[in-house]
Amino acid sequence: MPDAPRAGEARSVPDATVARLATYLGVLTLLAERAITTVSSEELATGAGVNSAMLRKDLSYLGSYGIRGVGYDVGILTRQISRTLGLTVHRSVALVGVGNLGQALAGYAGFASRGFRIAALLDAAPELVGTTVQGFTVRDVAELDRVVAEEGITIAVLAVPGKVAQEVCDRLVAAGVTSILNFAPVVVSVPEHVDVRKVDLAAELQILSFHENRKAAAALTKAANS
Repeated sequence: MPDAPRAGEARSVPDATVARLATYLGVLTLLAERAITTVSSEELATGAGVNSAMLRKDLSYLGSYGIRGVGYDVGILTRQISRTLGLTVHRSVALVGVGNLGQALAGYAGFASRGFRIAALLDAAPELVGTTVQGFTVRDVAELDRVVAEEGITIAVLAVPGKVAQEVCDRLVAAGVTSILNFAPVVVSVPEHVDVRKVDLAAELQILSFHENRKAAAALTKAANS
């Protein structure tokens, strides 16, 4: 099976495909844990919630086409996707905001298993600074510049209240952070060289609520017509 593209080639992978690659990697990880060594495109597509044609197109960006009648080697495909996503290098992450959500994120085992190391927890609240959360001593956000430099951090998770999110985001960017996972309930503005992914849990629940309304309306219509 062909090797994955190098870093320069990986830039040509569309953003939508990158997002799905992360989903495929999660499915492959579960298969590996069950000692499954090969998977068909149909099985992998079903596990990822996409159709097999989309899956094959996505994997073609990696130069990975599988073997007719056999499918994909789980180990090789895992390495290909991991290399494309930059997960072969363990990355240090700063988590800013150690409230209830921040503490839950600090304890999420999935970070380490996917190649990310929580290197520092930071907060501005005096009652939190100096305390221990998930084995980490919470640092004062005033030390942000020094922590980012000492730990070689380029990725940060933002779990602060919306009213201070932009201010903290600006400080992260000034300190050298170039990728931010934003859990704050606001949109933050960043320079072109900084990537932001926003996670809005309330919005996701609202979308599910919409689908529940639609299913309820369909059920009423079906009952009325029966």
